[in-house]
Amino acid sequence: MVRMSAEERRESVIRAAVAEFARGGYEGTTTEAIARRVGVSQPYLYRLFRDKRTIFLAAAVRCVERTSQVLAEAAEDAAPEDAHMAMAAAYQSLVAEPDMLLMQMQIYVAVASAEAAGDHEFGAPIRAAWREWWSSMEAALGDDVQETTGFAAFGMLINTLVSLGFPTDDRVWAGFDAELWEGFRSRGD
Repeated sequence: MVRMSAEERRESVIRAAVAEFARGGYEGTTTEAIARRVGVSQPYLYRLFRDKRTIFLAAAVRCVERTSQVLAEAAEDAAPEDAHMAMAAAYQSLVAEPDMLLMQMQIYVAVASAEAAGDHEFGAPIRAAWREWWSSMEAALGDDVQETTGFAAFGMLINTLVSLGFPTDDRVWAGFDAELWEGFRSRGD
């Protein structure tokens, strides 16, 4: 049996945390469930991460960074004029990884709940990662704030449809074709 390093184990905890928090949210997910998914004890989990909050924040930041990476790689592989369509296809491909999209929705709820309770620090690292994501999208889309806003809006609609459990063959997905994305893009011209 090959033993994992602490860093490898941390990574497996973050992946497991994304999956668990995506389904149960911050309040509904226990560290016991995360530990069980990884196959470690809770005490070992707490040697890797200080507390549930730290685990959630690591998973949240990783989720935002991973989504940003998927979009950046798509834009990087496309001609500048095709970056929008490549990023749209890449974002739609995340539907196959619903935990990433569901986790995004859970992130927004957790930050809003923390803010409402007066904890303004909870969302700070997530907002920083999200700003980086926004900047990356904006740069890939030619520093066009309108196009970036529209792209992010379509992404949020995808997240919403996934969160609501609409199967991809439902008519609510019908508008997510190349013509829609291209039509939206050309409105800003």
